[in-house]
Amino acid sequence: MEIRKNKVAIVVLHLLVWLVLFGLPYFLSSGQEEMIRRIAVHTWIPMAFYAVIFYINYLWWIPSLLFRKKNGLFLVFNVVLIAAFVWLNGMLKDYFFSEFMSPPPGGQAPPRQFFLYLEGISFTVPLVFSVALKATERWIRTEAEQREAANIRLQSELRHLKYQLQPHFFFNALNNIYALVDVSPEMAKETIHSLGKLMRYLLYETNTGEVSLRKEIGFMEKYIELMKLRYSDNVRVYYDFPAVGQERHIAPLLFISLVENAFKHGVSAGSGADISFVMKLEGKQLTFTAANQNVPKTSGDKSGSGIGLQNLEKRLHLLYPERYTMETRVEDDRFIAVLSLEFQ
Repeated sequence: MEIRKNKVAIVVLHLLVWLVLFGLPYFLSSGQEEMIRRIAVHTWIPMAFYAVIFYINYLWWIPSLLFRKKNGLFLVFNVVLIAAFVWLNGMLKDYFFSEFMSPPPGGQAPPRQFFLYLEGISFTVPLVFSVALKATERWIRTEAEQREAANIRLQSELRHLKYQLQPHFFFNALNNIYALVDVSPEMAKETIHSLGKLMRYLLYETNTGEVSLRKEIGFMEKYIELMKLRYSDNVRVYYDFPAVGQERHIAPLLFISLVENAFKHGVSAGSGADISFVMKLEGKQLTFTAANQNVPKTSGDKSGSGIGLQNLEKRLHLLYPERYTMETRVEDDRFIAVLSLEFQ
């Protein structure tokens, strides 16, 4: 439907342009019969030939010859066409409008070759315009197709990354529940109930390009509380998230990888740990900081494959090009990850 509307708009635009080109000389003549005949000789007849040259090239020869690298045929066809129209235009003037072609009193008409040269140049103008217009349309169409293809690739890759993230998140949550089954069955039941709420968010709330920042913060708070159930009081978890309205939106599941990474690599068996998550929102700038003990993994530690942070980097590059920074560093034996985003 949209394509049909565009075609109709193009046809209407072409008609208006030719209406102005043919009608303006008539209105300038003030309706005088003598002037109208001169206009027919010097304007309307050549302009009719211009229109034929323009549309033959615009509709057929440019797409089928020039754009298919048949430049020789394109050049020959146009030279023959222009030469034929220059000859036909001269014949019409000589046979039907010779009285308007006589030299001025006391003057001498320029050589016939001079007129042929000028007419050849003027008949080339519609050819140049048709090539320029068709090339511009082709460039615009190509750019639109490339943008559409890039958008399709972007959406496909984002879906792929998201499908990787959800099983990864679910796997970590199941590990937490498994650790609680023998220690505290009641707590394991509560954890399963909380997991159900989180999975409902994952399945039904994150299918759009963006979600409410407030809902995303609520999801992280529930997940952090779920993770805290797995550990003893020796693991101290602190988080501070701002109160935001519904007007702020963000790509879903951006911060959960940093949260998972902090719990996964910031806790050492048999020792205490401090984990913190802080989000700050200042104008259009959002900063999320995750900090935890820097606990190097042993060669036998198979927890996590690093896919979470890899996916996060890929998603940020696709969703927020030139509008994000992500920094990780070790400071005072603490691993710190800082993600900054700029809202549009």
